[in-house]
Amino acid sequence: MAGRRKHVVVVGGGFGGLAAVGRLAAEPVDVTLVDRRNYHLFQPLLYQVATAGLSPADIAAPIRSIVNRNPRVRVLLDEMTGVVPGANRIALATDATLDFDYLVIATGAQHSYFGKDHWAAHAPGVKTIDDATRVRRSILVAMERAETNRQENVARREAFLTFVVVGGGPTGVEIAGAVAELTRQTVAMDFRFITPKCVRIILVQSADRLLPGFPEDLSQSAKQALESLGVQVRLSQRVTDIDAAGVTIGEERIETTTVIWAAGVQASGAGAWLGAATDGAGRVVVGSDLSTPDRPEVFVIGDTACVTDAAGRAVPGIAPAAKQQGHYVAEVIAARLGGRPSPPPFRYRHQGSLATIGRQRAVADFGWLRLRGFPAWLLWSTAHLFFLVGFRNRIVVGANWLWNYLTFDHGARLITGADLPAAVSPMM
Repeated sequence: MAGRRKHVVVVGGGFGGLAAVGRLAAEPVDVTLVDRRNYHLFQPLLYQVATAGLSPADIAAPIRSIVNRNPRVRVLLDEMTGVVPGANRIALATDATLDFDYLVIATGAQHSYFGKDHWAAHAPGVKTIDDATRVRRSILVAMERAETNRQENVARREAFLTFVVVGGGPTGVEIAGAVAELTRQTVAMDFRFITPKCVRIILVQSADRLLPGFPEDLSQSAKQALESLGVQVRLSQRVTDIDAAGVTIGEERIETTTVIWAAGVQASGAGAWLGAATDGAGRVVVGSDLSTPDRPEVFVIGDTACVTDAAGRAVPGIAPAAKQQGHYVAEVIAARLGGRPSPPPFRYRHQGSLATIGRQRAVADFGWLRLRGFPAWLLWSTAHLFFLVGFRNRIVVGANWLWNYLTFDHGARLITGADLPAAVSPMM
């Protein structure tokens, strides 16, 4: 139809998808944003929900409230299931279809258990709010059970108070540090029959050092910081089995009821939807303008895409990279709509790497500057508050952090999402 505005469909309301929508708001196009959840999640702080430092609403915001100022942006609560062959049309889980002129797929990634998918039932990761509340429930229930079973079965009590984190990247390091602070501080303040000395936390890393993407001296600083919190760091070791009763590291069996997975990710099913080439993690191999080789009107970004920038560097799957990619593809689309030359090939601008290991402990790498300890922790806190979506979220999270810092109190210690197990019921 003559005069019809072009229609851009963006699938995924994460960092990349919202960046694309935000840039396209300035263009004369209709935009439909599709997501299976009605909220944008600030994933870098999700581990704090899992360790009772924050509540889910503190790090999430309704997508509609984020984009509601632009009347040309429509939001659909749905899930993409495929691309209709031979047409610019996607299929949705509700059996509906959606036509597009341009498609941006930013559907993220999920946990990868390296072919051992049955481990997922016993070793949840932290990718969604449901994941985080499940991990939080597991940690808190374990401590309650240890308190209840203080005399009946010493071995079982030790299993309740053993926590294993698999993976030594930023997520694993941050989770291990937060679990250490939560369990030891909560045990000391709230429980009567177990002590911090009873708690055992193990971080397993297959590589020969933590944080492989950081300089070696900062990796060593992170290891020392974790060990100062009482975490046992196992380097160059692999998990060989996980079941409901524990984990096997090499040939060593460790009885535990709480295993947290932070060791690998697998991209969404975009490669299969598009019939496109993918890498070993299932990420779609895209061109220099982030479009798919056979369909220039289809773009894939964020954790779903395998991207090599103009400098020949692999782009990491982190939030700043996804935001840059989302803004870039919107620029490409805007240029095509306006009949202008496309922008130069995508080039990732690395803004630095940050990882926190707990209270006053963090590492930061900016290439020209490396920080550790309190300065890095203060920078990490400031950066994460700045990038949170919504003024209210920043105020609430900042207030929670200040309270936790002053009182050592994790206020979100709620066991939710399931009935309290009989084994945890108060003793009569």
